[in-house]
Amino acid sequence: MTQPGTPSAQADVRIRADADAVYALITDLPTLAKLAEETVAMTWYRGDTARKGAMFKGDNRNKTRKWTTTCTITESVPGQVFAFDVRSGLIPVAHWRYDITAADDGCLVTEATWDRRPGWFRKIAGAATGVPDRDAENAKNIAATLARLKEHAER
Repeated sequence: MTQPGTPSAQADVRIRADADAVYALITDLPTLAKLAEETVAMTWYRGDTARKGAMFKGDNRNKTRKWTTTCTITESVPGQVFAFDVRSGLIPVAHWRYDITAADDGCLVTEATWDRRPGWFRKIAGAATGVPDRDAENAKNIAATLARLKEHAER
């Protein structure tokens, strides 16, 4: 999958930390799962490092609702970008991307997602996850994830 068009949710944060160090946090699956709002665990499924083509499972939770996704890394450039496609079984769900831009005082991190769910699957997914408005939920979750990333990276 690619990410043409405008993301369905996006935010950025300035972090007073080296771009490579921030990239290392984002691509460490246990750390990213701790920083994320809905994801409770991420485990390697095919491969064991952040490289194009590697796959991982995401265990997610929203209150009492739980679901698992399969993610395939589509881009991984140390200190610059980490991106992956998300599927539920064979159904495309989303594309997620972290862009890291080095700056004099650290870096700028942009987290974005593109909703890839087919129209017929949106209501089913909303019922399964307890999230009828995925774009609004993702916008809120991205803000929370980036705030945690900043706090963790600046320690």
